[in-house]
Amino acid sequence: MTRRTVRIAMNGVTGRMGYRQHLIRSVLAIREQGGLRLGDGTVLWPEPLLVGRRETALRELADRHGLDHWSTDLDTVLSDPAVEVYFDAQVTSARVPAVRRAIAAGKHVYCEKPTATSFEEALELARLAREAGVRNGVVQDKLFLPGLRKLRRLVDGGFFGRVLSVRGEFGYWVFEGDWQPAQRPSWNYRVRDGGGITVDMFPHWDYVLHELFGRVTSVQALSTTHVPRRWDEDGEPYEATADDAAYGIFQLASGAVAQFNSSWAVRVHRDELLELQVDGTHGSAVAGLRDCRVQHRSATPRPAWDPDGPPADRFRAQWQQVPDNEPGGFGNAFREQWEHFLRHVAADGPWSWDLLAGARGVQLAELGRRSSAEGRRLDVPELTR
Repeated sequence: MTRRTVRIAMNGVTGRMGYRQHLIRSVLAIREQGGLRLGDGTVLWPEPLLVGRRETALRELADRHGLDHWSTDLDTVLSDPAVEVYFDAQVTSARVPAVRRAIAAGKHVYCEKPTATSFEEALELARLAREAGVRNGVVQDKLFLPGLRKLRRLVDGGFFGRVLSVRGEFGYWVFEGDWQPAQRPSWNYRVRDGGGITVDMFPHWDYVLHELFGRVTSVQALSTTHVPRRWDEDGEPYEATADDAAYGIFQLASGAVAQFNSSWAVRVHRDELLELQVDGTHGSAVAGLRDCRVQHRSATPRPAWDPDGPPADRFRAQWQQVPDNEPGGFGNAFREQWEHFLRHVAADGPWSWDLLAGARGVQLAELGRRSSAEGRRLDVPELTR
């Protein structure tokens, strides 16, 4: 058995998502399990090199986790031939120039979404990566969640028959920051920094719909700012210029209709923060982050409408849980995709979640915002490779 070290420049891991999901629960978790075993018996060993602007924060993270390498100089890091992969989890507005430099340096690129604040720039990154011949990928973590993997199993098994509709509910209450600290950074609420829930979540809905149910062909959306005044990390008030809620209707190539409500100004009254209901001619399913429940047409009850009395049916009890059926259980969704990408870098596995797929998500977000501004439904052009 041989061990192959892959040095990864990780930019933006001082932020919440970059630190918890990508550094700790993905790259360091792969190391804790002894590396990633490839098909030929080689063990891939990820070696993170932390990159960022704040020297003190980087040093503290490196010391906390026993890491030897960190830097505030991205250009020096990218000039190092030992660095094979560049990962970006910075604020969206800083992503494009950094990814451009990484591609120009010949590094394989893996990054968070959205890949850019404009479709034009997102498409440019996909083109640059293709022309440079570097392997590239975009985080599409929700595809690897247990609930959505069970949903995919149902789709692949023909459970739904013809899919008629998909309805998604996502969100939670983000505190304003005055009397309780906000759970999201203030840049999320500033347009100039690439903030806004349409830009943040429509790329997710694009890849979920595209991978499970087919291509989005049109969008009609309404984006709004329900809470216009918030308080930042220093306790200072500011005006929110970005949308905190988006309501979208998407037509799919199959004829099915999808509707997603996304909000940082909603209180949760459902089992999970994300729930999808899929209705088909042969059956329906409700999937969350972890669980999935189904109701087949042969077991569909006949509800009775009676507004003058208490409900006779316990509707939730009429659904059946989809079993895990996963040997060893489900792993962390971010780590699962990291493992796929590292195999892709080592030419040891297939890969489809590239920068062009990321550009498709940015395209849908951009069209969603335009649809809201113009008050009309817009067609979504198909992107071809």
